[in-house]
Amino acid sequence: MVRRLDTFLEELDQAEGLEHIQNVVVALRDHFGVDHIVYHWVSSDGEQYGCGTYPPSWVQHYVDSDYLRIDPVVIGCFQRFHPVDWKRLDWSSRAARAFQADAIKNGIGNQGLSIPIRGPNGQFALFTVSHNCSDAEWAEFTKNHQRELILIAHFFNRKALEIEAGRKPEPAKPLSPREVDALTYLAMGYGRGQVADMLSISEHTLRAYIESARFKLGALNTIHAVARALTEGLIVVGGAARAAEGGWPGRADESEPSKAIVAR
Repeated sequence: MVRRLDTFLEELDQAEGLEHIQNVVVALRDHFGVDHIVYHWVSSDGEQYGCGTYPPSWVQHYVDSDYLRIDPVVIGCFQRFHPVDWKRLDWSSRAARAFQADAIKNGIGNQGLSIPIRGPNGQFALFTVSHNCSDAEWAEFTKNHQRELILIAHFFNRKALEIEAGRKPEPAKPLSPREVDALTYLAMGYGRGQVADMLSISEHTLRAYIESARFKLGALNTIHAVARALTEGLIVVGGAARAAEGGWPGRADESEPSKAIVAR
C-alpha cells in the first residue's frame, strides 16, 4: 500500500495539466474501490475548478442549479479544518434534503468524506471521497484510509496551485477595527443581535460592517469571511490558555501582580 501510494504521489507531482491530474484521480478511485473521488477548488467569486469522477451530467446540473449556495458539504467545510464525514453535517433544511436526494439519485453515493484545504491568501478547496455502502462499511473505510487521504488531498492542492497560479486569491485587504470586532465575535459563536449589542450599534450597521469585511476578504458569505479572516490571521479567537494550568515561555506569573499581563 505504501509503495503504491508513493507511486500515485509521484505521478501527481509530474502532472503538467488538469487532464493529467484527472488520470490520477481515476486511478485513485479504482485503487481505493470507491464510487468517486473529487478535487474541488471554490473561488471567492463562486467560480469552480477541479477534477474528479462525478458524472459530467451531475457536474453540469450542480452548476446550473447553483447548488454551491446550499450544498451542506461546502457550507459545513467552510467552518471546519479537519476531515468531515457527511453524516455529521446539517441536512435538516428542506433545500439540503432535496439536494441530498438529487445527489444520491445521480449516483454520488450515500456516504462521503470531505477534507477542507486552505491555501495561500484564503484559498479554499475540498478533496472528497464518496461511496454507496452501509454506515459500518464506511466507518471501517475511513478508519483505515483517512490519513492517506489527507496526504493525497494536500498533494492535489499543491499541484493545482502550481498549475493554476493565476487562480490564487489576491491578498486580503486590511480590515477596519470595527470589522475585526464584528468577525471576531461571530467567530466566537455569538449571534448577530448579541454582537450588535456588544458593539453598541444597530444590526443594520453591523450588517454593513460584515458586508464590507466580506467584500475585502473576497468571501462568498459570512462563514467564508470568518474562515478566511482566521486563516489570514486577521482575527484571533482564543483565551482559554490564560486560565490553563502549566506555564509557557514568556508567560507572566499571575501570582506577582507587578508582572501580570492584564487584557484590556
